[in-house]
Amino acid sequence: MARWKKPTKDEILENRRSLAERAKTGDLKLPGAVGEIRKGFGMTQEEFAKTLALTRRQVAEIEAGMANPTLETLEKIGRLFGFGVGFVPKG
Repeated sequence: MARWKKPTKDEILENRRSLAERAKTGDLKLPGAVGEIRKGFGMTQEEFAKTLALTRRQVAEIEAGMANPTLETLEKIGRLFGFGVGFVPKG
């Protein structure tokens, strides 16, 4: 497996812009959004987990769509990026 490479500052800024735009259009969906938010901060799963007081395994399972995170956990993740958890109307 290839080793993860930390993104540059420009890549992090572009990831954040893209995430914000996709959130505005309602095109940011779980579980993929969690990995994208983490990458938007340029963090490894381990770093992200520590920030949220989770385990790396929990983060990996959430990103893979194999976990059923609580509302509290989703709010913690979203809060980092200035997002709230809610319903979005279908287009």
